[in-house]
Amino acid sequence: MSIVGGTTTRLLIRASDDPPLDTPRLPAREAAERELSKPMYHENDPNLLERALSRLGEWIGRLFDAASGAAPGGPLGLTVVVLIVVALCAALWWRLGTPGRRPTTTGTLFDDGPRSAAQHRTTAEAHAAAHRWTEAVQERMRAIVRSLEERALLDPRPGRTADEAAAEAGRTLPGHADRLRTAAREFDDVTYGGRTADEPTYLRLRELDTDLERAKPHLSTVAGGTAQ
Repeated sequence: MSIVGGTTTRLLIRASDDPPLDTPRLPAREAAERELSKPMYHENDPNLLERALSRLGEWIGRLFDAASGAAPGGPLGLTVVVLIVVALCAALWWRLGTPGRRPTTTGTLFDDGPRSAAQHRTTAEAHAAAHRWTEAVQERMRAIVRSLEERALLDPRPGRTADEAAAEAGRTLPGHADRLRTAAREFDDVTYGGRTADEPTYLRLRELDTDLERAKPHLSTVAGGTAQ
């Protein structure tokens, strides 16, 4: 073996005995973080809103899975329960009207100048023909009260409410007292309570108006005078 060859072999053996080059962990991690923080690696990353929606979807999914596991029948049973709850909420909304608006009976029955019962009936029928049932109910109730005033079964009195008119007319026409109270309540519901009237409600008031025109007053009550 030559001197050069022996020297090379010793150098290789010595190099192989040296420990491998090892970069410290902390500087290596920092270098990797700096590299990965470059914009070129994040061009297709979701934005903040997309990440928030993704997390919300995951949370809802976990919640639904937990609820479906607890509900009888699994996911199908939970779906049925949700539909029942939605139907109940819709029914309560229809029955009670818009939340935050409570019925009040302090408003007066007539909010404009004096008109005859016939004029109120004509207006009510025009609203009904256009399917404006709320306005039709209001005008028909006003026609009922104005008709009773024109027949001297009620004393004309500004500021009278629907409930007051129904109570006074019920004493004069006791056979219709319950229907009069119902009509007054329906008037208040659509006028002050945020409810929306429908066709059956209007037809009930129109029938009551027709029946009252043919009704005979309680003679002793009329003789004693109507309530003030």
